[in-house]
Amino acid sequence: MTSTQAVPPPRGRGTFLRRSAVALALAAGLSVGALALDGRDAPRAPATAAAPAGRLDPADLPGGITALQAHLKAQPKDATAWASLGAAYIEQARTNGDPTRYAQAERAVEHSLALRPTDNDGALAGRAALAAARHDFTGALTAADAALAVNGYDELALALRVDTLVELGRYDEALAAARTADARRPGIPVFTRLAYVHELRGDTDAARRILTQALDSATGPGDRAYVATALAQLAFNTGQFTEAGQRVDTALRAAPDYLPALETRARVQYARGDLRAATLGMEQVVARYPLPGQLVALGELYEAAGRGADARAQYRLVAAWTALAHAHGVDTDLDTALAEADHGDPADALRAARAEWAKRQTVHTADALAWALHVNGRDAEALPYAERATAPGYRNAAFLYHRGVIERAAGNTAAARRDLAAALALNPAFSPTGSQLARQAMAAQRGTS
Repeated sequence: MTSTQAVPPPRGRGTFLRRSAVALALAAGLSVGALALDGRDAPRAPATAAAPAGRLDPADLPGGITALQAHLKAQPKDATAWASLGAAYIEQARTNGDPTRYAQAERAVEHSLALRPTDNDGALAGRAALAAARHDFTGALTAADAALAVNGYDELALALRVDTLVELGRYDEALAAARTADARRPGIPVFTRLAYVHELRGDTDAARRILTQALDSATGPGDRAYVATALAQLAFNTGQFTEAGQRVDTALRAAPDYLPALETRARVQYARGDLRAATLGMEQVVARYPLPGQLVALGELYEAAGRGADARAQYRLVAAWTALAHAHGVDTDLDTALAEADHGDPADALRAARAEWAKRQTVHTADALAWALHVNGRDAEALPYAERATAPGYRNAAFLYHRGVIERAAGNTAAARRDLAAALALNPAFSPTGSQLARQAMAAQRGTS
């Protein structure tokens, strides 16, 4: 596929929608099939595995790992299989929310390099995947480049290079990298990333076109579930809830237990007014996938249902997870900033947001810093970051909501009315709590205009 290229309202929440296509791209994006390539999550996509166990289907990750482990018992010197096992452990850590798996992944990848120190692009790409999973995106880029120096067609390295450039906020370079990857290794891992870069640049039509073509080319159930969920997330993010529901149904027909699809279904159920089903669905997701975004999403659903104690329990779990992740080498500053700004200590939120901004300047870190400054009452400082979060053209209802609240607090009522209205027009269900607060802020604006 070739690319076509006066008093602020109460603190609101925008994290329910935080996992957009990038979530599918970088979180879900490092999909197992791609990660296991000898040669990638917002994001992602499966491809042919080099290990003798065959394709590692994201819908059956435990089975793929078991097969790799059995193969390595018989052939312990297979460097390619060790690299594939390390990549699979990384994906398992991500999907299970268990950062202790990263140590196992590191051992497997380094053992692969010990067995084959040179010409081992698979293990070098595994190093890049591990660094990216730990949010060391500068290190991930260096490792991906090292893998590509060995094999310029390594699919995982090509995909991770796009991911890391996105996560570093280097969007023009990310688009060029995605086009290079498309020319060298066209396939679902590349198509999904190319689509996400277009979405970040505000071209959702191109993103939808690319993903639709990718779905048409998908054959295995894991591939179909993965791409259909990406389309569902894109539709949800732009308030197209009927289409989102249809895409989720496609994903779940292909892989009934596919967690990103189950999570997206819960969000769509909330958008359609079925709070009970959405809550039950998100509870099932969190039971298997206890990461910060999902824990906060469930907490906000509890808040919407008037279950404040249950919501607070979920938010406490976020702090516990980030502490565990940090102990295993995962940089959690962005997660901490978002969760603390909405549901915790504003001072901690600002410390974390500043630390993350010092490392990388992206639309997501700009939004997090803007919101952390706002909840600390520093709206004049916050506004330039809120404006930067929407500068590339990326349309995100939570970002627009944050910007509108900050503008209102800074006394710019006309701009606040514009951006709050834009957030609700784009996605009126972007957050169970944030969308309600956006409506209240809009009503207050009308009352004072």
